[in-house]
Amino acid sequence: MQGFAAEDFCGAPSNALARDWLERPQSWSNGRLVLWGEAGCGKTHLLHIWAAAHGATKLDGGTLHGLIRPAGPVAVDDADIVPDPRTLLHLLNGAAEEGFPVLMTARTPPARQSYKLADLGSRLRASEVVEIRAPEDELLALLLTRLTAERQLALGIAVRNYLLTHLPRTAAAMREAVARLDRVAFDRGARLTRALAAELLQDLGEDLRQDL
Repeated sequence: MQGFAAEDFCGAPSNALARDWLERPQSWSNGRLVLWGEAGCGKTHLLHIWAAAHGATKLDGGTLHGLIRPAGPVAVDDADIVPDPRTLLHLLNGAAEEGFPVLMTARTPPARQSYKLADLGSRLRASEVVEIRAPEDELLALLLTRLTAERQLALGIAVRNYLLTHLPRTAAAMREAVARLDRVAFDRGARLTRALAAELLQDLGEDLRQDL
């Protein structure tokens, strides 16, 4: 299970703006901040760090339902896939009435989303919105080092270079690639060569797109 400790987060220029805004909830427009970016960019990790620092209630947008009255700061992961928009609207209204900040994450910014409830759309579009950009080369290299260390997986220079230069430039792709290589190394006891990595991961980009 992936951990979300503050010391395990990889800070980089691509997420510097998000980290800066998380330090200043008093400056959020209408007390709300939406972090958006591609899968695996670190927005969920940042949400957990912020929630822990501010004693916020963490909620999973994909399973959010019912009328929830906030008792303090709130952090909603995957707020763009809430099954019942009335639930999120009620939550935002309650937080605003009590003066509690609300942090949300999403794959796309509110301006690019369509909403069945006009009131919900207007509230989200009136929130502070910050993008976490695509990771830099240095961040991907650091992430690869951490992922392989977690699994105690030894990769040669040729395999590392292949992963860093041929895979989709996302943290999600890097995590999935390392997981696939680890399974092969464990199941087959096979030596992980560049050729084997290329064979195993040639469809990774397409597989990830189908999961979106």
